[in-house]
Amino acid sequence: MRTVQLGRTGVRVSAFCLGTMYLGSREDAATSYRLLDQYVDAGGFFLDTANTYARWLPGCKGGESETLLGQWMHDRGNRARMFVATKVGFAYPGVERGLRAHQIETECEKSLKRLNTDYIDLYQAHVDDRNTPMEETLEAFDRLVRAGKVRFIGASNFAVWRLEEARCVSRAHGWVEYCSIQQHYSYLRPKPGASFAPQVAANPDLLDYCRVRGITLLAYSPLLGGAYTRPDRSFPTQYQGADSEARLAVLRAVAREVGATANQVVLAWMAQHDPPVIPLVAASTPEQLRENLDALALTLSPDQLARLNEAGNSE
Repeated sequence: MRTVQLGRTGVRVSAFCLGTMYLGSREDAATSYRLLDQYVDAGGFFLDTANTYARWLPGCKGGESETLLGQWMHDRGNRARMFVATKVGFAYPGVERGLRAHQIETECEKSLKRLNTDYIDLYQAHVDDRNTPMEETLEAFDRLVRAGKVRFIGASNFAVWRLEEARCVSRAHGWVEYCSIQQHYSYLRPKPGASFAPQVAANPDLLDYCRVRGITLLAYSPLLGGAYTRPDRSFPTQYQGADSEARLAVLRAVAREVGATANQVVLAWMAQHDPPVIPLVAASTPEQLRENLDALALTLSPDQLARLNEAGNSE
């Protein structure tokens, strides 16, 4: 699997990150292990989880994904080879939403225990907390980095101006800076005014900011729940805009030209994006994961990329 730079950290990570939201919950241990092994066999080593996964499922309370990953890494003896990202900030049973210092540090200890590890490679603020001073949040992250419990920090579901504010605060105090931003992002563009609250979608301003500041965009929900290829899945209403049909037409045309699925073209488009985007791929079956991973072998021509990028611009 190809690797790409993570922000300006000097560290390279897998070009496709495996999203593990439902491993250890909706997907049982045997299925979860099979998918993780398949990803690693393909050369991948970048895993994304969160302390809340998957609290919304019946019988779950959060921490299931981290716990499964911790057990799998222990059983496989591969923790040193994995790049593990997790998150803090959203509420789950017994824990309030927020990025207060005590929340960040307490949840870090819980995540370390569930992941069965001494350190987290990428610790992400899962959602912005405008009720807590930015200084308090970033100082807490910095303490964790200095203590060796966290290597790098990232943000998720932040507005662009809040990312810049965080960068300025970190620089003023000599603290660690966010190296990545994890945001809702796909090939179709949200219609004007669309809300994903409490999630935040990437927009042209964020992409430009990432390009200039050297921050890596991690794209979650890149395939929109299978809507690009499954006739039984509709696109979220936020993506049913004036330019959607034009972009879908070009996407399907390019897919026919290269002999790939629409999903694979979306992922390949992200991998060849400027700035580069790391999609979070997820699957519930080996076949789904293989389809996603095979997109790594797909190279789109400059003409195809230009057509995909320009589709719907006149709408």
